[in-house]
Amino acid sequence: MKKQIICGYTLTGALLLWSLLTQNFEFLFYGITTLVLVALLHSGDRHFQFGNKVLWGFNLWIILHILGGLFVVGDSVLYSLVIVEIVGEPYSILKYDQLVHVYCYFIAGLLIWRIVSTISKDSASFFSMAAITILAASGIGGLNEIIEFLATVFIADTNVGGYENTAIDIVANFLGACLAAVFFKRDTH
Repeated sequence: MKKQIICGYTLTGALLLWSLLTQNFEFLFYGITTLVLVALLHSGDRHFQFGNKVLWGFNLWIILHILGGLFVVGDSVLYSLVIVEIVGEPYSILKYDQLVHVYCYFIAGLLIWRIVSTISKDSASFFSMAAITILAASGIGGLNEIIEFLATVFIADTNVGGYENTAIDIVANFLGACLAAVFFKRDTH
């Protein structure tokens, strides 16, 4: 097993432990989700041989995720922190949360590109494969928003935010996946 995968499991274990110790049931829920993601990455790496840099990038996302939800800044968590106020309420752009979404789906785009380009080989055009990759990463982003919604349904007190937050997250996910496309041609098997 690659050291990046071991690191992913270790970071996820720390997320789960920290969530338990602080009784943060929202992030316990997300920790279980992250564990599933690391296991999928581990399984997928056996076939698709994800690059070391993108695997380390995934681990960086886990760290950013842990800090975002469990590190308290003022009266809230780091995810709520407005880094630069470009657009005020109710949109609160640019928050730490939005940057992490862009980054996460940049990494997701790179991972999915490896899968799509491996499966497609020469049977599809670069544009078609890039479009499929961006849409797939965005679809996973939509699944993430469903998971956040479920957290609000089953956990009394969350930091998820409302409709505007969900819509901005979806846009950030799409932008991250589009940014990954800049690196698709550089990914050689």
